Amino acid sequence: MAKHYGVTVAVCPANRPQRKGVVERAIDYVTQSWWRSAPVSTPAQAQADLDRWCVAVSDRRRRASSTVGALAAAEGLIGLPELPFPAQYREERVVSRDALVEFETNRYSVSPAHAGAMVEVRARLGELHLEIYTPAGRRIARHRRALPGAAQTVRTDEHARALERAVLDQFTQGRPCSRKPNRPPGEQAQAEAARLRGEQDAGEGVVVDLEQYARIARVANR
Repeated sequence: MAKHYGVTVAVCPANRPQRKGVVERAIDYVTQSWWRSAPVSTPAQAQADLDRWCVAVSDRRRRASSTVGALAAAEGLIGLPELPFPAQYREERVVSRDALVEFETNRYSVSPAHAGAMVEVRARLGELHLEIYTPAGRRIARHRRALPGAAQTVRTDEHARALERAVLDQFTQGRPCSRKPNRPPGEQAQAEAARLRGEQDAGEGVVVDLEQYARIARVANR
C-alpha cells in the first residue's frame, strides 16, 4: 500500500521513547485542543468539525516566521493515484436455509445446495461486484454490490429457479405424521430421571420395609 501511494514507512525503533513521543504528542494535542469540547454526536459531524478546527486553529499555529498551514502548503506532495489501493474484504459467512449470504446488512443468493455451509465473501475496494467462494476456493456466485446498510436481497434468476425446485421436491403425497402420538418414557429415560432426582435404585421403584411399621405399632400399643 505504501508503494501504491508513493510513501515510505518509518518504523519506530525499540527503546526510543523520543521517536514514539512525536506521534503520541500529536494525538494528545488533537485530544486536548479539539476532541474534549467538540460539539458532535455523529461520525459525520465529528469529521466536519475536525476539518473546521484544522483550518481555523491547528493550521494557524506559529512556526518561526510562518504557520503550520503555510509550511504544509509549501511541501511538494505528489498527487493521489487515479485508482484506490486494491484492498479486498474477506469475511466468512454461513448460508441461510433460504440460500442467502448476509454481508453489510444485505443478502446475496447462492445455490440452495450450499444451504447451511460455510462460505467466504470477497469484495475488492472500489469495485461494483462481490464474489462468494467455497472454503476450497471455488467461486459459486457473483453479484452487483448493494449499498452498505440498504437491507436489500439480491437473488439471481438462476438461484431463484433452483430454490423453487428444491422446495417443490420436498413436497410429498404421503400420509403426514401424527402430531399427538402416545410415547411413554422407556426404561432408560425413567432410570435417567431417577438418577437426576437422586434416587438410589431407579429401576425397582421405592421399597417399603413393613417391619418398621410393625415396630412402631408395638411401641404405640404399650
